Amino acid sequence: MSQAWHGQANYQILACDFHQGLAFLKAWHAWLADTKRPRQLHYVALCATPCQRQELLQAAAPFPELIPLAQALSLQWRGLLSGFHRISLNQAAVLLTLCVGETRALLREQRFSADCVLLDLRRPAPADSLWDIWRVKALSLCCRHDTVLALWGGSSELKQLLAGQGFQLDSGPDRNSHPAWSEAPDRVYHYRPHWPLKTSRRSDRFAKIELGSCAVIGAGLAGASVAAALAKRGWRVQILDQAASPAAGASSLPVGLFFPHTSVDDSPRSRLSRSGVRLLIEQARLLLQPGLDWDCTGVLEHSLGRPAGRLKAGSQSGEEWTRLANGMLSGQPWAAGMAEDVATLWHSQGGWLKPARLIEAWLSQAGVSFVGGTQVAHLQRDQGQWSILDPRGQELTRCDQVVLANGLGAQEILHSLDEDAAGPELQLEKLPSLQAVRGQISWALQRDAAALPPFPVNGLGSLIPNIPWQGELAWFFGASYEAEQSVTINEADHHQMNRQKLTTLLPAAATALNVRFNDENAANPLQAWSQTRCVSPDRLPLLGPLQASQHPSLWISAAMGSRGLSFCVLCAELLAARLGAEPWPIEASLARSLLATRR
Repeated sequence: MSQAWHGQANYQILACDFHQGLAFLKAWHAWLADTKRPRQLHYVALCATPCQRQELLQAAAPFPELIPLAQALSLQWRGLLSGFHRISLNQAAVLLTLCVGETRALLREQRFSADCVLLDLRRPAPADSLWDIWRVKALSLCCRHDTVLALWGGSSELKQLLAGQGFQLDSGPDRNSHPAWSEAPDRVYHYRPHWPLKTSRRSDRFAKIELGSCAVIGAGLAGASVAAALAKRGWRVQILDQAASPAAGASSLPVGLFFPHTSVDDSPRSRLSRSGVRLLIEQARLLLQPGLDWDCTGVLEHSLGRPAGRLKAGSQSGEEWTRLANGMLSGQPWAAGMAEDVATLWHSQGGWLKPARLIEAWLSQAGVSFVGGTQVAHLQRDQGQWSILDPRGQELTRCDQVVLANGLGAQEILHSLDEDAAGPELQLEKLPSLQAVRGQISWALQRDAAALPPFPVNGLGSLIPNIPWQGELAWFFGASYEAEQSVTINEADHHQMNRQKLTTLLPAAATALNVRFNDENAANPLQAWSQTRCVSPDRLPLLGPLQASQHPSLWISAAMGSRGLSFCVLCAELLAARLGAEPWPIEASLARSLLATRR
């Protein structure tokens, strides 16, 4: 059993109690020390309440080899509210999914089959976490045939429940050896029920799709993030775009903001944005140069035009994401004249990022190739593969899987699909209609720093100052947000609309920058960026398979809207997890908010 994870592309562990993280750190260390380790280690851990950062470090202190791992983990140990939290470690080769809440509910939110389950019941547990028949049933849904379960402690009643749910006791000589645990368990079971298991015991869980080739249509944030996520797992990915170079269209935005959405009821959009921002920050730290390509400066949100939503008062984990910050305005020259009767929020896990730099880093990863200047017009299914055709009917490439990440262009391709070729399981009638929304940013090189805030401010538009640009600093403000078909005003009028919004949001900054908006002949002229974004009716991305099949091959990741930075990495990780039958980075109930066929 010591060879349990050898020869596997990934290995998936479910730990039913994270406690202070020592079991996870030991499993991570064992993975690092094994030259035949799997490419990726998934460790899903449940806990009622996360331990404190200091407890992580203290648990590892007696083990010198674990101290650097605990320190790396502690850097991301923040904002752990109820729900799932995907923590990416070792350049995304080790993925910890920490699930906070009640055990049975967390198990029912899972959509993967564990290779190994760790059930450590030696510590006193609160009454609501005792293992009854319903928790054991929920646990069995996370197991495949032959899943190993290691048990420490546990009552005789629990052992009977395990046997009744299909777990068979292993008394073999090698039962005490496994890379996922550092001490012998009291008992080892294998999940071997005497009844046949259904192909999928949950309708939204797919069978694992074997690694192969994938074509991603669209080289913006949505497409590049998907390409990188799949390539890291061993897929051969070709990304096609009609532009000559990546990061065209809406992803050509010079600089954008990322920060969590907030709402009084902590809506799905708010929860999704926190998960997405957490993943984006780790990608940026891994791939980009801080201060030049991105920075986690924090973002001040002046809630003009809508009620201020914030996380539960008194929640330390919530305050690590967002807190009330009206006091930050007092005595600041750049805050002069700001509306005082409006709630102001401070998003400590927010900042700015240059999308083109992140896309470039994603596409430079091994396993990804880019083909520009290529217009995809049709898809055909032929002998179990997709044939991708240009407008003349010439084949551009063939592949096993297709991901449409080209926004509004995806609709045109889907409408041209031959239903016989795509199969009867195609679900286009359930796909929400997409809308084109145009936005313009006004920007210039920075000459008036004293009147500008030291960090981005969001509200009625966003001001992003102090951005390194062509050897100098620049500021950016915008963007206007109008339905494409209603856009009739010119660039100069868009500049004036942005000026009016800036005057409302930050009067002192607007006064200092007024010359840029009014003097077309200035030595440092005002410049514009404008593009069309793709949005869905509920302003959430469309993600997932477009076929009602256990082995779908046509997928979509689109409609990121104005929060592409906050959503793109999460969507890519969720899509990759569904393809590979891996643990999901968010709860299944929350993932349904993104389902492409949710209409």
